[in-house]
Amino acid sequence: MQKAVEDQESILQSLLKTGKKTDFGKEHKLEEVGSYAQFREAVPIRDYEQFTPFLDRIREGKHNVLWKGRPIYLAKTSGTTSGVKYIPITSDSIGNHIDTARNALLCYIAETGNNRFTEGKMIFLSGSPELERIGDIPTGRLSGIVNHHIPRYLRTNQFPTFETNCIEDWETKLDRIVEETLREDMTLISGIPPWVQMYLDRIRERAGKTVGEVFPHLDLLVHGGVNFEPYRSRMLETIGKPVDLIETYPASEGFFAFQDTRSEEGLLLNTNSGIFYEFMPLAGLWDQHPERIPLREVRTGVQYAMVISSNAGLWGYDLGDTLKFVSTNPYRVQVTGRTRQFISAFGEHLIAEEAEASLSRAAALHQAVVTEFTVAPKVQGDGERPYHEWFIEFESLPWDEKAFAREIDNQLREQNIYYDDLVRGNILGPLRVRPVPKNGFIRYMKSRGKLGGQNKVPRLSNNRDFAEGLQNFLAG
Repeated sequence: MQKAVEDQESILQSLLKTGKKTDFGKEHKLEEVGSYAQFREAVPIRDYEQFTPFLDRIREGKHNVLWKGRPIYLAKTSGTTSGVKYIPITSDSIGNHIDTARNALLCYIAETGNNRFTEGKMIFLSGSPELERIGDIPTGRLSGIVNHHIPRYLRTNQFPTFETNCIEDWETKLDRIVEETLREDMTLISGIPPWVQMYLDRIRERAGKTVGEVFPHLDLLVHGGVNFEPYRSRMLETIGKPVDLIETYPASEGFFAFQDTRSEEGLLLNTNSGIFYEFMPLAGLWDQHPERIPLREVRTGVQYAMVISSNAGLWGYDLGDTLKFVSTNPYRVQVTGRTRQFISAFGEHLIAEEAEASLSRAAALHQAVVTEFTVAPKVQGDGERPYHEWFIEFESLPWDEKAFAREIDNQLREQNIYYDDLVRGNILGPLRVRPVPKNGFIRYMKSRGKLGGQNKVPRLSNNRDFAEGLQNFLAG
């Protein structure tokens, strides 16, 4: 925490020392790079699609393409525009994924003095640990890969069993997990919030009582992958007793941040774990030459897109994530959304953080409990004003649906001046809420083969692909 900037400069030099001997390094003349300014000139920003020629070489069996040797794994993940993505994990980068998860738990123990959860059973809801081979490289979901590296001292306490974890169908797997854990002394549950909620619901349905009554020693919930706030009230109600929470920021490309303290907001950026960070202010992201700065130049409260270079062989890699710093001493962040999950069909520049905050405040005021939601623009015909269409699945409906929709609209207008201007100027009409039947999102995700694991419902879409698919599925 005290040496973050110094460590970042050291990591850049270490990356360059190894990288200059690779095909990528030779093509970008990394042997001539000595400073950050030179690095910025030599290495352009790339997204996954622009990296595929290098990854294709790796899959063909070539060595020393992006990093020394070959990756020890390829992490399989869903891309926004490219379908399935294959992210390299090297012998140098695997420790980032394992050690950061450990550090998050150790920081919790150090601050709270609570280590009781280590004496009970722990569940890690993850993808299958069964790996295929692509170009002779073991390949699978990141959570399944990490499953092979869980320390031996945790294995006797770990659920689900290996056999159950290998089941591909999420609902079949979930039923088996419930069978295995229903009578165990569960003390820690970890996973992506929507799939953790499914597990908790099944436990409550089977037992006929709250999860806290079923698992009286449940102390800790570790979550990441999506913003927890839209799930908080329903999940804690399902558990039925207070539990401690640890938020994390993992991805196939790296484990970037974790909640190191309960007394300060934000997640501690992982600045000494083989990853060099750069940040592009979101306001100028779509300029011809967007600004690009190192960690030492960031400011609190500014929305940034995050770029990484790492010992996994990623160079100037645009993650597609947006975040803001809530502190620079130490460097703590809040993840605010995705650069490709936004709505600006009419110039409103709406991001996920604004949508989630508006919905949470409206739900609190109208005593509604939201299970899941997605938002898309809707263009009207016959000269009618366009509007934002909110598809929301409720656990508890608001007492007045029209007033609830107006409240979300008012909250958005307070947070987003562009949206407010469009509404004031009668360019955009008021948003409309479309209630989704119970389990509607789950059934639709299942129909697309996207149920469980690391799959997520998009919060915002700048087109209607997901919204129309959901609408047609529910109608049909």
